[in-house]
Amino acid sequence: MRTFRSDRKGKRMSNSRKAVWAAVIVVLSVFIGSFNTIINFVTDYKWFKSLGYEKVFLTKLLTQLKVGIPVFVIGTILIYFYLMTIKKDYYKKVSTVYSGVSEKKVNQIALGGALLVSFVSSASVAGNLWFDILRFFNSTDFNLQEPIFGRDISFYIFKYPLINEIYMMMTTLLVMLAILTVAFYFIMMSIRRPTLFETSDADRPFDPRTIDAGNLKRVFSIAARQLLVIGVIFFVVQGLGYFLRAYELLYSSRGVVYGASYTDINVTLLMYRILMVVSFLAAVMLFAGFKKKSLKLALTGPVLILVISIAGNLTSAGVQSYIVSPDEISKETEFIEYNIKHTQAAYNLDNIEEKTFEAETNLTIDDIAANDETISNIRINDSRPAELVYNQKQGIRRYYEFNDVDVDRYDIEGKYTQLFVSGREMNQNKFDNLTFINKHLKYTHGYGVAVSPVNVVTSEGLPELMVKNIPPETDIDILRVDRPEIYFGELTDDYIIVNTLEKEFDYPEGNENAETLYEGDAGVELGGINKLLFAYKQKSLKMLLSGNITAESRIVIYRNIAERIRKIAPYIEYDTDPYMVISEGSLYWIVDGYTVSTNYPYSEPYSENKINYIRNSVKVVVDAYNGSVKFYVADKEDPIVQTLGKIFPTLFTDMDQMPEGLKSHIRYPQVLFNIQADVFRMYHMNDPRVFYNKEDEWDIASEKYETSEQQIKGTYLVMKLPGEEKEEFVLSLPYNPKTKQNMTALFVARNDGEDYGKLIIYKLPKNKNIYGPIQIENRIDQDDEISQQFTLWGQVGSNVIRGNLLTIPINQSLLYVEPIYLQADTENSIPEVKRVIVAYGDQVVMEQTLEESLEMIFGSSNGGADEDGVEVGDTTSDLIIRATELFEKAQEAQQNGNWSLYGVYLNQLENVLYRLNEINGIVPEDEALTENVEALEQ
Repeated sequence: MRTFRSDRKGKRMSNSRKAVWAAVIVVLSVFIGSFNTIINFVTDYKWFKSLGYEKVFLTKLLTQLKVGIPVFVIGTILIYFYLMTIKKDYYKKVSTVYSGVSEKKVNQIALGGALLVSFVSSASVAGNLWFDILRFFNSTDFNLQEPIFGRDISFYIFKYPLINEIYMMMTTLLVMLAILTVAFYFIMMSIRRPTLFETSDADRPFDPRTIDAGNLKRVFSIAARQLLVIGVIFFVVQGLGYFLRAYELLYSSRGVVYGASYTDINVTLLMYRILMVVSFLAAVMLFAGFKKKSLKLALTGPVLILVISIAGNLTSAGVQSYIVSPDEISKETEFIEYNIKHTQAAYNLDNIEEKTFEAETNLTIDDIAANDETISNIRINDSRPAELVYNQKQGIRRYYEFNDVDVDRYDIEGKYTQLFVSGREMNQNKFDNLTFINKHLKYTHGYGVAVSPVNVVTSEGLPELMVKNIPPETDIDILRVDRPEIYFGELTDDYIIVNTLEKEFDYPEGNENAETLYEGDAGVELGGINKLLFAYKQKSLKMLLSGNITAESRIVIYRNIAERIRKIAPYIEYDTDPYMVISEGSLYWIVDGYTVSTNYPYSEPYSENKINYIRNSVKVVVDAYNGSVKFYVADKEDPIVQTLGKIFPTLFTDMDQMPEGLKSHIRYPQVLFNIQADVFRMYHMNDPRVFYNKEDEWDIASEKYETSEQQIKGTYLVMKLPGEEKEEFVLSLPYNPKTKQNMTALFVARNDGEDYGKLIIYKLPKNKNIYGPIQIENRIDQDDEISQQFTLWGQVGSNVIRGNLLTIPINQSLLYVEPIYLQADTENSIPEVKRVIVAYGDQVVMEQTLEESLEMIFGSSNGGADEDGVEVGDTTSDLIIRATELFEKAQEAQQNGNWSLYGVYLNQLENVLYRLNEINGIVPEDEALTENVEALEQ
């Protein structure tokens, strides 16, 4: 007996040791499998903490734990209780034979199944839904209701996605539970063999052929009872699913516009409601059919669902084809109105100020002089050629690169001036052989900027640089750069280690190189275990072994500004074109952040990913030296950014706290403006019938750029808007009527001060033809002198490159300006501005400078001097002499067949006659002036 007890005790101890070892092995396996995740978590936490965003980082983890742990515990308890119920029911209804598996082992199997299903479910919920859960409980009202179900838009943006995800997960969970139920029954039948088998030999292997067919029904009836419960719940969940699918109709594409249509509301919605009721009835009929052992009754519900679905879809197709299509406009009018209203609201197009623009042709030289700041900021340089010039002339060394040239405006000695600005970054890919020290310790940063005005070129036709060379040189105080090092940029893709024993390369200095040590506070110190952690993270043994790295050294990671800001706040969409700003001697990057959604009811999507709501709600500022990141709220009215602010209280900073030196450089983003402009082509029409017939559909105007035609993008300009008192920085874009080339409207976004973000549409008269950009381009091609000059340049080995055609409103008139570049047909040649074309009214001229082209059309600003310098005096006799000279020149141009120049002289003659009449107290109508000109011709 003692020996028997001793054996039992030894066996228990052996089992305990096995259990301990098993637990140790499991823990080690999990640790090893999760080691990379743990390292990344620890290092990322240290990085977030170095930037002051550790609470933002921990929000995700804490939310996942708050959600995942309760779901896992509750799920495990419920599923385990469910399996124990199955076991007890099995034991109660079935006589079994002990097969050597203990009851404890059976319970462990049940617990293991419960743990597995709960773990998968909780991991899915916590991993995929944590953000949706936070948005659900922190939602902000839009204070706008959709018209079908009367719910606030916030329900669809913040709440519906979570509800729909839970519905999908519940369906998946029920399927998993059904599989688990069947699997558990087979396990029970294997380890607790029923005595219903023909043999009760417990040692005999399981063989289905030995089952008594009659008694097998009793076993299956037990399993069926459990599956019945799952089936009933399944149909109830499906009923809820049909209730939710009704909301999907708000995103329907069946009708003439996006959103629920006549057929969706009158047929499909009714079908979903019937299917919802039938699904609930199917649950009842399934239960009743099982109780009454009526397979027909149990299957009636699923069959009805199938029949109603098919019939409903056929009915929808029939109604759409035979009722709606023949009378589409009257049937869909209501829903078109919904689409227009909600699309305009989703893209912030419902507050556009509409103004008329007469597009007159009565500009004088005095008008040009009165708009001097607009004229002086006309862009005769384009950013793409400027980028080539910067890289060839200011690259200095092959490893420096200007990745992009951006447009901004600065107050230069009291004058509002539009500039090109670009940072000189270090491109490590241009080194032939980068050692560990060179890549991560030595060549760590770019240096300085290049800046040039958009309206000035040198005698060679190249941008005239205001900031140039290394170190940066400038005579303009506001453009001085005291901290020119660029440690964070668009090309800084690798980590670096600063404050090492190896000095950093700063910039080339003659035959030597200037060196420096980093004085900023970016990075994480590599003292203690940090060096080991980051060496593992970067897979770098050299970092661990390098003698140049001390405890005071700091590793700087995520230096690419796009990666850096996305790492902190990935739930915001970011502009792909950051731009550099000089402020108080330092360099900063500004990045536009967008809040977007695909769930705005009735709003027309603008892209393949179905985004149909967008706001530029965030301005991100990154210090190019220290790497500090600030997220400023630019649109306080946006409910999405308000919700994000509730979720992450420490993430955002109020726009009022942005330094004035940076705030004066925020821009209305070109990406958003282009999206709005594209949507507005159709959605400027508010009348549903006009909208349906596309009677006033617009196209974004086109231009000829370089050698091909392209659609015009929003263009930054400094100009005085009609009716305003001073020049401002704006984005503008012209429209044509659909399939036409004449201009019909000008879309403008304001950028300065309190007017930032205001949108204006200037509508041109429909009763007269106003040349559109592509018509101006065609007239340039048709001009004999210009086309001959283009041909001549092409024959001498130069490529003629046409710059952007700028549409500039001055008073109530339109001026078109296009720079012309020449680029030698040789490798690495630089485009040079050689001519500037100006078009106004019926006149097109091309001269060497903008001033000369304007002078050809309007005369000289020095009192009206022509190109020969003859001044127009203030006396009647002087004006008569000037008129006679212009008449003679016009006659000469006519005899030579130079009709373009002939038109220029006639226009100047008209201006002189107008001033002559003013002196004599007469202000004639345009018709009278024309008669005077014709009289002189005769």
